Amino acid sequence: MKFIISLAFLFSTLFSFNIDISDSTIVNGRTSIIEFYKEKNTEYKKILIEKKSYKIYDHPIDASKMYVLVPISYYEKPNDKKVEVIYKENGKQKSKTLFFHIEDGKYKKEKIEVQKSKVTLNKKDKERASMEYAEAMKIYAASTDKAQMSSKFIAPMDSKITSSFGKARVYNDTLNGYHSGTDYRAKVGTPIKATNDGTVVLAKDRFYSGGTVILDHGHGIYTCYYHMSDFSVKNGDRVNKSDVIGLSGESGRVTGPHLHFSARVGGEQVDPLQLIELLNKKLF
Repeated sequence: MKFIISLAFLFSTLFSFNIDISDSTIVNGRTSIIEFYKEKNTEYKKILIEKKSYKIYDHPIDASKMYVLVPISYYEKPNDKKVEVIYKENGKQKSKTLFFHIEDGKYKKEKIEVQKSKVTLNKKDKERASMEYAEAMKIYAASTDKAQMSSKFIAPMDSKITSSFGKARVYNDTLNGYHSGTDYRAKVGTPIKATNDGTVVLAKDRFYSGGTVILDHGHGIYTCYYHMSDFSVKNGDRVNKSDVIGLSGESGRVTGPHLHFSARVGGEQVDPLQLIELLNKKLF
């Protein structure tokens, strides 16, 4: 807490506004948050991280603040990352620069044996997987100005975690990406809950993720639920936190039944449990 307070004091001295930063050192694949205290004649717009832009939003429950999430790619190497804050003061556009230090998460490797057809794809499967990826990325690239969440996130189910975010995935002795979410042990037919209020933006069967539901919580925050045996929602449905959105299964590329739970912020894949912990602590 002293560290955060000292950062806020430091930046309130350097900037023309007051801010809090959850952590200026971020592990690759994780998220930080910058909170801005509203000031007269100051309008917060966005932050720029290299070529990526992230909008600064109204705080979902505190009218005196705004905030922006700072997601760091899993593939980011240790470095000092420049973050440019764009704002208007008395109608004139200005910018200030922050620096975040990126650390290596030192994620472990995980060996998995799956059907050969799920690793070495034929032309038809490649085309399907490619189309589904493009469809999902189009969804993640969009964001809404209004937050749908107004209280703390919950876990999608009460079960043992069998595989954490970030482990390098070695499928059939071939390194093929990393584990992009958190796996929960779940026999086929276990109810899955919405982790917060949101809108269903995708509910369909997909090649890799099987039965899939994606929820939009607003402000560029998405949660994803994979390998389902059935879902009880459709595109466009509004759901409330703890609503059952479907049942766990073993569809898609899996070695057995479970729930794969993941999250995106501003289009970036991030550790879902660290994100939820951060949001619950800082926003709610």
